[in-house]
Amino acid sequence: MAGACPMLKLTSFHGVETLDSEIYLKRGFFSIQTSFRKPRPLNRTIKVYSLCSPTSSVESARSLVYEFNPGIPIEDSMTPPRSWYTDPDFYSLELDQVFYRGWQAVGYADQIRDAHNYFTGRLGNAEFVVCRDGDGKFRAFHNVCRHHASILAYGSGQKSCFVCPYHGWTYGLDGALLKATKITEPQKIDISEYGLVPVNVGKWGPFVVINLDKERLPQLEADDAIVERDWLGSCSEMLSTSGVDSSLSYVCRREYTIQCNWKVFCDNYLDGGYHVPFAHRSLASGIDLDTYSTEIFEKASIQRCNCSSTETRGDFDRLGSEALYAFIYPNFMINRYGPWMDTNLVLPLGPRKCRVVFDYFLDASLKGDKSFIERSLQDSEQVQMEDIKLCEGVQRGLESPAYNSGRYVYPVENAMHHFHCLLHKSLVE
Repeated sequence: MAGACPMLKLTSFHGVETLDSEIYLKRGFFSIQTSFRKPRPLNRTIKVYSLCSPTSSVESARSLVYEFNPGIPIEDSMTPPRSWYTDPDFYSLELDQVFYRGWQAVGYADQIRDAHNYFTGRLGNAEFVVCRDGDGKFRAFHNVCRHHASILAYGSGQKSCFVCPYHGWTYGLDGALLKATKITEPQKIDISEYGLVPVNVGKWGPFVVINLDKERLPQLEADDAIVERDWLGSCSEMLSTSGVDSSLSYVCRREYTIQCNWKVFCDNYLDGGYHVPFAHRSLASGIDLDTYSTEIFEKASIQRCNCSSTETRGDFDRLGSEALYAFIYPNFMINRYGPWMDTNLVLPLGPRKCRVVFDYFLDASLKGDKSFIERSLQDSEQVQMEDIKLCEGVQRGLESPAYNSGRYVYPVENAMHHFHCLLHKSLVE
């Protein structure tokens, strides 16, 4: 019975369970059919399940979206339910509706400063490669060979072409298939139809962004104004005037794999400094929490606070006079303070796991001050370790049957509520 769906009907009533099963398997030349009925005493009532449920996983995930109501004012609203942070189907819906649509930050422009530079990455299940072609134009492609789906390039570096490590199919930096090995007469393949699948790519300031939306026609390189409008909206001017630009020198990258849903990390970032005096005692001594403010934009929020002089010890002043924390929906954060800028890119790895990529940039005048850099990075590392402990603790709490939804603290957590409303909008569109 080829193509048949395995049928499993589980009926129940208090005390007895009956299992009716008809299983059809067909693999080439054999088939197996079984049928059995087995009564078994129970001490509880169980639910009815069916492998052929008319409700698809997508429909199930969409039903979870509506368990949060963005129309309720934050002061009266409940936070999204725990299922948003634990359910595998909801996570899959997020990949399709959030990460595979719209502009996503993936790196910084200095990674592909020169012609033939490239870097690779992964967003959900989408492997990508970003490069500059021989003319210096930005290009981006799905990092998958068109022959048998091998990953084409790894890491970063410089190449004049991409050669598949599996069977040697070769692609130019413009994505065109240049050579398909072992293809001879009489077999004919139109190589023009087997180039790399292109991805929209663009940049703003020091950042590189891509757009995986299949409904958006790929461009050679998106205009900066389009990226600014669609990715940042009206907050772009504030970022530019606050020192978020290409003048800073790149220092290093650090990555952290965290056992929590990607949104847990974002929520932690967006709580308006609420957790700082309790979890970051050292950091709290260097900032004036009474000056904390939050401003909401179309697809972003910006938190600001003044930095106090208590952190200035001798000639060491990592924070400067003011700190700016910008969240760009859905998963990119820009932190500008003193001579430093660091960015946090949160990459989902599953319902309960994410990777956070930190890139550090510094005023060029301090690039040679190794002692200052080392001390600053140590202080930053301490904050990250404290945040990781918090986030993993929250994820464990979300798994608890004792918790479903919480409450916002208004107006402190206004940016967090805005993030959840944006996410809701993406998931229902």
